[in-house]
Amino acid sequence: MVHKVAMYALAAALCSGLFAGTQVIASSPDAVSAAIRSALTAEPGASPAGERPLEQVYAARGYAGLWLRGQQLTSQGNQLLELLARAGDLGLDPADYDVESLGAASRRLASQPAPAQAAAVDLGLTASALRYVHDAHFGRIDPKTVGFELDVARAPFDAPSVVLGLSRSDSVAASAASIEPQFYHYALLKQALHAYRELARSPPPLLDALTRTVKEGDAYAQAPALRQLLERLGDLPSSDGGSADALVFDASLSEGVRRFQARHGLEVDGALGRSTVEALRTPLAQRVRQIELTLERWRWVPEFSAPPLIVNIPQFRLFAFRSLQDRKADILQMDVIVGRAFPSAHTPVFMAQLSSVIFRPYWQVPQSIVRKEMIPKLMQRPGYLDAEHLQIVARSDEVSPALAATPANISALASGALKLRQSPGADNALGLVKFSLPNPHDVYLHSTPTPALFSQPVRAFSHGCIRVSDPVALAVHVLRDTPGDWSAERVRGAMQGSRTLHVKLAHTIPVLILYGTALATEDGKILFFRDIYGHDRKLAALLHL
Repeated sequence: MVHKVAMYALAAALCSGLFAGTQVIASSPDAVSAAIRSALTAEPGASPAGERPLEQVYAARGYAGLWLRGQQLTSQGNQLLELLARAGDLGLDPADYDVESLGAASRRLASQPAPAQAAAVDLGLTASALRYVHDAHFGRIDPKTVGFELDVARAPFDAPSVVLGLSRSDSVAASAASIEPQFYHYALLKQALHAYRELARSPPPLLDALTRTVKEGDAYAQAPALRQLLERLGDLPSSDGGSADALVFDASLSEGVRRFQARHGLEVDGALGRSTVEALRTPLAQRVRQIELTLERWRWVPEFSAPPLIVNIPQFRLFAFRSLQDRKADILQMDVIVGRAFPSAHTPVFMAQLSSVIFRPYWQVPQSIVRKEMIPKLMQRPGYLDAEHLQIVARSDEVSPALAATPANISALASGALKLRQSPGADNALGLVKFSLPNPHDVYLHSTPTPALFSQPVRAFSHGCIRVSDPVALAVHVLRDTPGDWSAERVRGAMQGSRTLHVKLAHTIPVLILYGTALATEDGKILFFRDIYGHDRKLAALLHL
């Protein structure tokens, strides 16, 4: 793809001197075409033409210009400049597309009509258009550079053909919009970006930090400022009945705080505690940044050929699609528990295929957990293995016979020569059902013997796997096309049965584990979540934000 350099300056440099020493009064189409051809041929260190998108565009046009008619931009050329100037609507940076220099150069053509200048403008516009359509479709950053393993086949995307189409389109903006992600919630988040940019242009006064929790009925000197903030954010109607000047944290403010807490993944108690005040004090410009970074990640998501299952890590939420439409009515949703904030326990971002459901699974304990957690407990409590239904075995499978907990076997267990597994049952770490999606991280979805943890607002408790709050509903969903009449009743029966049962899905289901700290909902809410793994900070640095 075209590199991120000043493309108009490059195009001008390529064309400079081509017509030196000639007296040119006007730029004829043939002269401009010759300048374009010469500039592309003269490009230093160029790769073969078939690998150069810029030359592909012009070769398909016989090296004729795309955006000029005489010394003026065509309607499409003006529309392209406007599109590039509004790149911020997508969370992109207009400066990446040389908007100002291209606009100034196009306006100078009337007084500087030499073919070299016209060719430079046309080449610069095409180069910026190529970069824009790439960024709008794929994103600016390769997800692998931030450790996101989304290296899956994407539908073919012919950027030169797209740009040629823009040069002929009656509506450049509408044509360009068709190459953006076509997810409904991506479009909603673009609208949210506009709304929060407007809020950030004239932010309400910043609240002071608190050293104590403020509850309903307490005196609160900044109650008017809080009321103004909640009204601006849409969490409190302006006609809520509360007094705009009262210095009391009254019932209406408490209700507004509840709405705010629900949108920000906080404990919904209606009080001004530390986490709530910290979220209320977050600058609106930072919320804009969260939306921009999440829009970038949306562009990394491929189109799905089958209804997917998506987990958004910082939202602690799972979305099981019933169709390819990302509409609320077509999605089964539930809370999840993800990996802890320690880097070694992070739930990774990746794609896989859900292939089977295992009822009453064995837990093959990872060696890292054996070494760091199990061996110390075993050394302190000789009866630890029996109490936890753990078995020392030779291989990580379900049929290897259990071995005695002799000093020699424990030593072999610590070295990794022997393995540890936990028998099926209600206290098994995987609960009573496992959703298998083979991947290099050995991460999967499963139920849990500790459902009380789902009551916590921040649910980062696992070693990396994902625990689901409604395993019965998820099993019914993923087995809906698999023979066996997998009703909720039958699923519960298999979970409470006497044996381990492997059920292969009739069709695999794409699973995407992703990371987005902002979300716009169909009912007009804009949700924000904590950057629990620091991925927002890393992406912002790579984008030089």
